[in-house]
Amino acid sequence: MDFKKQKPIYLQIADTLCEHIVAGEWEADQRIPSVRDVASELGVNPNTVMRTFEYLQSREIIYNRRGVGFFVAAEAKPTIVALHKEEFVNDELPAILQKMRILGLTLDDLRPYAT
Repeated sequence: MDFKKQKPIYLQIADTLCEHIVAGEWEADQRIPSVRDVASELGVNPNTVMRTFEYLQSREIIYNRRGVGFFVAAEAKPTIVALHKEEFVNDELPAILQKMRILGLTLDDLRPYAT
């Protein structure tokens, strides 16, 4: 995995794991790879992956069955989509709107590019 400097590694790993869920590769109540397996696959410290799992668990995207492992939460997909929408609106959209204002673009100007 090629990590970017702008975002903490554990959050980049969380994004990757969430992509598996949203893409339907991991279904609700399905066991996900272990902390060690993910750490080994990505070449990162297991503590970093554990931080990722704790983050996802706190967002109710995954849950832990003690002694068994981590599993995809029942409402993981809608939770991930809601979090990504919020992140987009708060972090990315303001810069896009500012650029549109600078360029004098309106929503009508963008319609030909919508698919």
